[in-house]
Amino acid sequence: MASIKHNPNGQKGKITYSSDIVSGIIVLSLQETEGIELVPSKNKGIKVCFEKEGVFVDISVIAYYGYKVPELAFRIQQTIKQMVESMTKYKIAKVDVHITSVIFPAPKSEAEPSPEAADEAANA
Repeated sequence: MASIKHNPNGQKGKITYSSDIVSGIIVLSLQETEGIELVPSKNKGIKVCFEKEGVFVDISVIAYYGYKVPELAFRIQQTIKQMVESMTKYKIAKVDVHITSVIFPAPKSEAEPSPEAADEAANA
């Protein structure tokens, strides 16, 4: 669990964020990123570590075929950094992105005749 002491207008108090909250923000940011899916696992392929230097994030995702991997990874890093820092006041120190696999489009079945071929067979 991580905590931040917050003192707006001289009020005493403490705001505490659990790692689950930060992980939830990361999942939200990944859902907004086009061209990827989360790795289906118990922890959704997300590891969050709180250190003095900031928050270290390690994520694993699956990319869709046709997207450029370096661009996807950069967008993921930027989105996570922006969302976590704006919602929690934590600083992101590092985001490591692992593309574990690629989802290819389903191959077109050659067994299915085209509508034109079906019409020609019916007329013959």
